Order: sequence, then C-alpha cells, then structure tokens
Amino acid sequence: MKTKFFSSIRWKMILMFLLSIGLTIFTVFILLMIAEHSYNAASFIGGVLRLLSKTVGAVFIIIVTGIMLFIFYFFLFTRGSIKYIEEISRALGEISEGNLHITIPIRTRDELGELAENINEMAEKLDRSIQDERNAERTKNELITSVSHDLRTPLTSIIGYLELISDDKYDDEIRLRHYVDIVYQKSKRLKSLIDDLFELTTLSYGGVKLKCQDINIGQLLEQLAEEFVPILNDAHMEYRLHLPDEKVIIYADPDMLVRVFENLISNAVRYGREGKYIDIHMKKRENKAITDIINYGDPISPSELQHIFDRFYRVEQSRSRETGGTGLGLAIAKNIVELHGGSIRAYTKMNSTIFEVELFIKS
Repeated sequence: MKTKFFSSIRWKMILMFLLSIGLTIFTVFILLMIAEHSYNAASFIGGVLRLLSKTVGAVFIIIVTGIMLFIFYFFLFTRGSIKYIEEISRALGEISEGNLHITIPIRTRDELGELAENINEMAEKLDRSIQDERNAERTKNELITSVSHDLRTPLTSIIGYLELISDDKYDDEIRLRHYVDIVYQKSKRLKSLIDDLFELTTLSYGGVKLKCQDINIGQLLEQLAEEFVPILNDAHMEYRLHLPDEKVIIYADPDMLVRVFENLISNAVRYGREGKYIDIHMKKRENKAITDIINYGDPISPSELQHIFDRFYRVEQSRSRETGGTGLGLAIAKNIVELHGGSIRAYTKMNSTIFEVELFIKS
C-alpha cells in the first residue's frame, strides 16, 4: 500500500500544526479582547491583569499564553494518532511474546495504517512459517518412526533365520533351503523399501531433474496395460482400456510417468482382485489429459482416502504390511505428478475406487 501525500501522516502533521497555530491566534485574540475589557474595569481580574502587566509585561503574558494554547491544541489534534501508535506498540509487544494471532485494525490510510497492515502480514507469515516448521518436524518424526518399523521387521526376520542357519538348527537340506528362501524374500522386501524410500526422498527434496519430451499418453497407457497382462492373469483379472480416437500429446518425463501408472495399476491389482477387472480410462478435457485407473474391490472409506497419499499409509493396516507394498508407492506417484504441474486424487463411486491423474496437454 503506497500512501499518497495528502493521506500521509506528514500532511496530517502539517495540517494539525497549521490548525493549532490558527486556533491559538484566534483564541489569543479573543482573550486579548476580554483582557482589555477586564483591564479597564474596576474588578479583581482587572487588578490581577494590571499587576501582571507591570511585573512581567503584557508581551510575555501573550507569548506564554500562546505557547500553552498551541501545545493544548496540537495535543488535542494528535491524540488519535498517538493512541493508534500506542495500540500498534502494544500489539508488537504481544507478538514479541509469541502471540502471532493478534490482528491490528487498519484505522487510517496513512503510514500508520500501512505499518499496521505490514505487521499483520508479518505476523501471519511468521505464524504460517512456524506451523510449516512444526508440520515438517512432525512429518520427519513420523517418517523416522515408520522407516524404523518397516526396516526392523524384515531385518529381524533375516537375522533370526540366519542365526538358525549359523547354529545348524535345521533338520535337513530342505529345511535349510526353506530358511534361505525366507531370508532371500525378506532381503528383497528390504531392498524394495530402501529403494522406494530413496526415490521418495529424492523427489520430495528436489533432487530429480525431469527429462521431458513429447509423449502420446494413450500409447504409453496401452503399452503399460499389455506389460501387466501376466500379473493380471495370475490375479485372475483383466484390463479394459478406453482411449479417445485422437492422439493426446503431453510434455513429460516418460520414465517418471511409467512409474506413476505402474504404481497405480499395481495398487489396483493388489486391492481389486475381487472385482476381476481394472478399467483404464483416458479422456481429454479442455487443456488437460485425465486418466482414471479404476478397480472394483472393497471401497475405501472416506477417512482412509484422506491419507491414502501419505507416506507409509496402507489401507487395511493389519494385513497389508505382509501382503501389500512398502506404503510409499502412492506418495511417490503424487510427488511425480506434482513435479509435472499436474494433480492426482482418489475417490470412490458406487463399488469402485478411482485414481484420477490430471496432466496438461502440450499446447
């Protein structure tokens, strides 16, 4: 807010100064008229005035009276601005003590009003910064807790079975191979978790540079769906692909987008086995390519949908640590889509769960 001169406090001070002088001169003139009448009168006031005139002089009396009147009028005119300054000062004191929710009312359009507005903005930004810092700290602590738990579980199993092998606590070679296979599977899960965690950390803190190029998103989805046929067959499922007749070209990193849709399709297979089908719909809406990955398993509750893109969040927590993924796939997908300037969301409709990805079409 840039203050105009005639709305500024400088102009107000000049105006108050001039008004104070004007009213002082006018009041002194009135007082002189009254004093002259009283001076000639045979009264107590007249006697006092004659005495003062002889002792200190009439000019001195006029000057002192004028100064006192000027101070009175100037204080009277500036009282509102002084109170506003005191109000701002009190608010700053509360802010310095940590009360960042205080708001100073904007009472004027001068520099004081501008100062109050700037202080309000400063307090709001500072409060938001502190909240962001607290959220980041909480997220970091939650991440450390989740990582510790998810790393400890397979690692504990690996150590346990290796101790059995080291202590020769197995009956025959078949049992030994069984233990080795368990260790191998747990090691693969541990590696998968570490890889996903590294990828998510890299994406979250700007360590990835996109290698964008023109992509026919319909063709990319078609190729991905075909690659998932063996996995779908094992799950006794099929995919249904619905694409527009025209080509839809986006400018994106193909490897990153493959990672997004692989995660979404894998998630649909994992939690939609009962539905038998996975539908992949892509349509064009204005300047966006919208892709829906739909599965028909048990619908996800609204409370779980709110957290489905959070790190390490898994639907059906009790069994998904064993049967599900690392809990990072959807968080990775969200980060990648947002790096491309797009958006991703999940919602339910009837007996279906829909993951919707919006990406901008190349203009």
